[in-house]
Amino acid sequence: MSKIMIIRHAEKHQHGLDGHAVDEEGKHAAHELTVKGWQRAGALVSYFSRPVVAGSGIEPPRAIFASDATRHSPSLRALHTAAPLAEELGIVVNHHFPAGGEEALADAVLAAPSPVLVVWHHNHIYSLARAIAGAAIGCPRHWPEDRFDVVWILERKTPQDGWSFRQVAQCLLPGDCPDVF
Repeated sequence: MSKIMIIRHAEKHQHGLDGHAVDEEGKHAAHELTVKGWQRAGALVSYFSRPVVAGSGIEPPRAIFASDATRHSPSLRALHTAAPLAEELGIVVNHHFPAGGEEALADAVLAAPSPVLVVWHHNHIYSLARAIAGAAIGCPRHWPEDRFDVVWILERKTPQDGWSFRQVAQCLLPGDCPDVF
Protein backbone atom coordinates (compact mmCIF):
# COMPACT_ATOMS: atom_id res chain seq x y z
CA MET A 1 0.00 0.00 0.00
CA SER A 2 1.16 3.53 -0.78
CA LYS A 3 0.08 6.52 1.28
CA ILE A 4 1.01 10.14 0.70
CA MET A 5 -0.14 12.79 3.16
CA ILE A 6 0.08 16.41 2.01
CA ILE A 7 -0.22 19.48 4.20
CA ARG A 8 0.21 23.15 3.66
CA HIS A 9 3.04 24.78 5.59
CA ALA A 10 1.90 26.27 8.91
CA GLU A 11 0.58 29.79 9.37
CA LYS A 12 2.22 32.74 7.72
CA HIS A 13 1.79 36.49 7.98
CA GLN A 14 -1.57 37.36 6.40
CA HIS A 15 -1.44 41.05 5.53
CA GLY A 16 -1.06 42.13 9.18
CA LEU A 17 -4.01 40.07 10.41
CA ASP A 18 -2.20 37.19 12.11
CA GLY A 19 0.84 38.78 13.68
CA HIS A 20 4.35 39.00 12.33
CA ALA A 21 6.53 36.24 10.98
CA VAL A 22 9.35 35.32 13.34
CA ASP A 23 12.35 33.03 13.29
CA GLU A 24 13.18 30.40 15.91
CA GLU A 25 14.59 33.13 18.16
CA GLY A 26 11.39 35.21 17.98
CA LYS A 27 12.94 37.90 15.78
CA HIS A 28 11.01 39.37 12.85
CA ALA A 29 11.80 37.46 9.65
CA ALA A 30 9.78 38.01 6.50
CA HIS A 31 9.74 34.47 5.11
CA GLU A 32 9.02 32.60 8.33
CA LEU A 33 6.08 31.26 10.29
CA THR A 34 3.98 33.34 12.66
CA VAL A 35 3.85 32.42 16.33
CA LYS A 36 0.70 30.40 15.58
CA GLY A 37 2.59 28.70 12.74
CA TRP A 38 5.34 27.65 15.14
CA GLN A 39 2.64 26.35 17.48
CA ARG A 40 1.12 24.29 14.65
CA ALA A 41 4.55 22.91 13.70
CA GLY A 42 4.93 21.75 17.30
CA ALA A 43 1.41 20.28 17.45
CA LEU A 44 2.03 18.34 14.23
CA VAL A 45 4.73 16.33 16.03
CA SER A 46 2.32 14.30 18.13
CA TYR A 47 -0.41 14.46 15.46
CA PHE A 48 1.75 12.51 13.01
CA SER A 49 4.09 10.60 15.34
CA ARG A 50 1.37 9.28 17.67
CA PRO A 51 -1.97 9.46 15.82
CA VAL A 52 -4.91 9.05 18.18
CA VAL A 53 -7.95 9.17 15.90
CA ALA A 54 -8.66 5.64 14.68
CA GLY A 55 -9.50 5.47 10.99
CA SER A 56 -8.27 8.99 10.26
CA GLY A 57 -5.66 7.74 7.82
CA ILE A 58 -2.91 9.64 9.64
CA GLU A 59 0.25 7.58 10.16
CA PRO A 60 3.82 8.37 11.17
CA PRO A 61 5.67 9.15 7.95
CA ARG A 62 8.77 7.24 6.91
CA ALA A 63 9.83 10.03 4.55
CA ILE A 64 9.22 13.80 4.75
CA PHE A 65 9.51 16.33 1.93
CA ALA A 66 9.30 20.13 2.21
CA SER A 67 9.71 22.78 -0.46
CA ASP A 68 13.15 24.32 -0.83
CA ALA A 69 13.76 28.03 -0.39
CA THR A 70 14.97 29.69 -3.58
CA ARG A 71 15.81 33.20 -4.72
CA HIS A 72 12.33 33.47 -6.29
CA SER A 73 10.56 31.77 -3.36
CA PRO A 74 12.70 32.35 -0.24
CA SER A 75 10.11 30.97 2.21
CA LEU A 76 11.40 28.75 5.01
CA ARG A 77 7.85 27.98 6.21
CA ALA A 78 7.55 24.48 4.74
CA LEU A 79 10.91 23.35 6.07
CA HIS A 80 10.25 24.82 9.51
CA THR A 81 6.80 23.22 9.62
CA ALA A 82 8.34 19.79 8.92
CA ALA A 83 11.50 20.08 11.02
CA PRO A 84 10.12 19.37 14.53
CA LEU A 85 8.36 16.19 13.35
CA ALA A 86 11.40 15.06 11.39
CA GLU A 87 13.58 15.55 14.45
CA GLU A 88 11.16 13.54 16.61
CA LEU A 89 11.11 10.68 14.09
CA GLY A 90 14.83 10.81 13.26
CA ILE A 91 14.13 11.56 9.59
CA VAL A 92 16.04 14.01 7.41
CA VAL A 93 13.66 16.35 5.58
CA ASN A 94 14.19 16.18 1.83
CA HIS A 95 14.00 19.81 0.68
CA HIS A 96 15.65 19.48 -2.72
CA PHE A 97 12.56 20.52 -4.69
CA PRO A 98 11.24 24.08 -4.97
CA ALA A 99 7.61 25.08 -5.32
CA GLY A 100 6.90 24.76 -9.03
CA GLY A 101 8.92 21.52 -9.27
CA GLU A 102 5.95 19.25 -8.58
CA GLU A 103 6.66 16.75 -11.39
CA ALA A 104 10.18 16.01 -10.10
CA LEU A 105 8.93 15.98 -6.52
CA ALA A 106 6.21 13.47 -7.44
CA ASP A 107 8.83 11.07 -8.82
CA ALA A 108 10.86 11.31 -5.59
CA VAL A 109 7.77 10.92 -3.40
CA LEU A 110 6.66 7.82 -5.31
CA ALA A 111 10.12 6.30 -4.88
CA ALA A 112 10.23 7.01 -1.12
CA PRO A 113 9.12 4.51 1.54
CA SER A 114 5.44 4.86 2.42
CA PRO A 115 3.84 6.59 4.20
CA VAL A 116 5.18 9.92 3.01
CA LEU A 117 4.44 13.42 4.30
CA VAL A 118 4.81 16.42 2.00
CA VAL A 119 4.73 19.98 3.37
CA TRP A 120 4.08 22.36 0.48
CA HIS A 121 2.79 25.76 -0.61
CA HIS A 122 -0.98 25.90 -0.97
CA ASN A 123 -1.07 27.24 -4.52
CA HIS A 124 0.97 24.26 -5.77
CA ILE A 125 -0.69 21.41 -3.83
CA TYR A 126 -3.30 20.66 -6.51
CA SER A 127 -0.54 20.36 -9.14
CA LEU A 128 1.38 18.05 -6.83
CA ALA A 129 -1.64 15.80 -6.22
CA ARG A 130 -2.19 15.54 -10.00
CA ALA A 131 1.50 14.84 -10.62
CA ILE A 132 1.33 11.97 -8.12
CA ALA A 133 -2.11 10.51 -8.79
CA GLY A 134 -3.02 11.67 -12.28
CA ALA A 135 -5.56 14.08 -13.71
CA ALA A 136 -8.54 12.01 -12.59
CA ILE A 137 -7.84 12.45 -8.88
CA GLY A 138 -10.94 13.98 -7.32
CA CYS A 139 -9.43 16.71 -5.18
CA PRO A 140 -10.27 20.41 -4.94
CA ARG A 141 -8.56 22.57 -7.54
CA HIS A 142 -7.74 25.32 -5.04
CA TRP A 143 -6.49 25.31 -1.46
CA PRO A 144 -8.13 28.19 0.44
CA GLU A 145 -5.78 31.01 1.42
CA ASP A 146 -6.90 30.91 5.05
CA ARG A 147 -6.66 27.13 5.68
CA PHE A 148 -3.58 25.65 7.34
CA ASP A 149 -5.44 22.87 9.17
CA VAL A 150 -6.16 20.14 6.60
CA VAL A 151 -4.37 16.99 5.48
CA TRP A 152 -4.88 15.56 1.99
CA ILE A 153 -4.37 11.80 1.83
CA LEU A 154 -3.66 9.92 -1.39
CA GLU A 155 -3.71 6.11 -1.15
CA ARG A 156 -3.51 3.07 -3.40
CA LYS A 157 -3.23 -0.63 -2.58
CA THR A 158 -0.86 -1.60 -5.38
CA PRO A 159 1.05 0.30 -8.08
CA GLN A 160 -1.55 -0.92 -10.59
CA ASP A 161 -4.50 0.47 -8.62
CA GLY A 162 -5.91 3.95 -8.95
CA TRP A 163 -5.39 6.49 -6.19
CA SER A 164 -8.09 7.43 -3.68
CA PHE A 165 -8.34 10.89 -2.18
CA ARG A 166 -9.65 12.14 1.12
CA GLN A 167 -9.20 15.10 3.43
CA VAL A 168 -8.83 15.17 7.21
CA ALA A 169 -9.30 18.22 9.41
CA GLN A 170 -6.39 18.50 11.86
CA CYS A 171 -8.32 20.22 14.70
CA LEU A 172 -5.06 20.96 16.54
CA LEU A 173 -5.26 24.63 17.51
CA PRO A 174 -7.98 27.04 18.63
CA GLY A 175 -9.75 28.33 15.53
CA ASP A 176 -9.11 25.20 13.45
CA CYS A 177 -12.15 24.28 11.39
CA PRO A 178 -13.58 20.79 11.92
CA ASP A 179 -14.75 20.74 8.30
CA VAL A 180 -12.71 20.11 5.17
CA PHE A 181 -13.10 22.10 1.95
